Amino acid sequence: MAKLKTIEDLKKIRQAALDQLDLRSTAESEDKVLVRVGMATCGIASGARTTMKAILDEIAKQGLVNVSVTQTGCMGYCAQEPVVEVVSNSMPPVLYGKVDEKRGREIVIEHIKNGRLLQNAIINQSFENLK
Repeated sequence: MAKLKTIEDLKKIRQAALDQLDLRSTAESEDKVLVRVGMATCGIASGARTTMKAILDEIAKQGLVNVSVTQTGCMGYCAQEPVVEVVSNSMPPVLYGKVDEKRGREIVIEHIKNGRLLQNAIINQSFENLK
């Protein structure tokens, strides 16, 4: 990490941290999209931290302000970890499995920004038909 030389350098670091926190906070907006990343032990062991960082980074890159990212515990699909759920008012909740860094960025661009589901990544098994 580079040494801080001015108060302006410190202010820039502070603002970047606040921007990241804003992406994690929940708002009351009706067009808000909520992204939940499974961060139980199985998720973390499968790379969920990297996935969450990639999602947060891509949201910032795309300039999306209506997206809230949060972590959650076990979602019950340990074999599909890392698991990411996307909830919005415009479509039913979608659960994605085996979400690595690349797929996380794809979810932001395709699903959240463009409104297109990633059919090849959706967990389409419920607990009733999971075998």
